[in-house]
Amino acid sequence: MIMVTNGTPTSEITGARWTKASASDGIGDCVELAHVNETDVAVRDSRFPDGPALVFTRPQIRVFLDSVCQGEFSSTAV
Repeated sequence: MIMVTNGTPTSEITGARWTKASASDGIGDCVELAHVNETDVAVRDSRFPDGPALVFTRPQIRVFLDSVCQGEFSSTAV
């Protein structure tokens, strides 16, 4: 199994197929995700494709995405 940790340069993550968010704004302000092994998902900033990756377990990504879909991170105007 490939071992990838937070901060690993994405250029060192061999075999990763990066997927850009479908809600990308078209000017490069988005995140990309890649499965890096059987248990982990890496996240990178599309503006810095060789920069460091943040690495999460698949369950952590699922919880995060579920929270986003439920509006947990939506801001409200005050």
